[in-house]
Amino acid sequence: MGNKVMITGEKESFILKVFLKKMTDAGIDCLFVPWKVTDINKTWAGTSLVTLFIEEGKSPGDDVLHFLSDKMKEKGSRMIVIGSPSDISYVSEKVPELYIMKALERPADSDVFIAAVNEHFNKVESGEYQKSILIVDDDPSFLGLVREWLKDKYKVTGVTSGMQAIKWLGKNKADLILLDYEMPVTTGPQVFEMLRSDDDTKDIPVMFLTGKSDRESVVAVLSLKPDGYFLKSIGKAELLERLEEYFTTRKA
Repeated sequence: MGNKVMITGEKESFILKVFLKKMTDAGIDCLFVPWKVTDINKTWAGTSLVTLFIEEGKSPGDDVLHFLSDKMKEKGSRMIVIGSPSDISYVSEKVPELYIMKALERPADSDVFIAAVNEHFNKVESGEYQKSILIVDDDPSFLGLVREWLKDKYKVTGVTSGMQAIKWLGKNKADLILLDYEMPVTTGPQVFEMLRSDDDTKDIPVMFLTGKSDRESVVAVLSLKPDGYFLKSIGKAELLERLEEYFTTRKA
């Protein structure tokens, strides 16, 4: 993800030209692209923020909105929507809330818009958009592998025991815990029970990691009613895809 702002609309109107000039004067790298899938795709490189500018009587097609959703999911970008209340509502029905950083009713003040753009870049720099994942697994090799897979997209912390996890959570926040089911000393189910019995951690989503795929083992995992589970044989691409799907669905 780069630091470019793409403004896309039905055409480059006078109002859009004013927005572009003010953004350029503010030192923001931006460009206008018609809301056609081919044009957006061709000029996407380096785009961190998409601005969907909807003028009266105009609206992007579902194909454009679906493409933008997929592209933001792939690249970790975000969107600002500018339009009437009905336009904003329409886009919100098509684009997952996770990707809409802000919605501004038309006519939008350019200074307010620039402030929103700067807010976005501050969030990117601080890592605020990244979800925090705590991995709890007594196998350092597996823990290190999963952490390496996830580190570019998430804030990842790894610990090798349940007690370390409880201690870490006493000072830090996690959006999701990936918890080894078959740990020695304090097992995954025991850690899970401790998490659920504490007011400070009871609402943190937990997904079990398990190396056993037989029906009996899977039933035992699911009987605890975690937020999900992953077999340790899972590959990087599938793990990233399922985590993205989980966070998108949870946000929606």
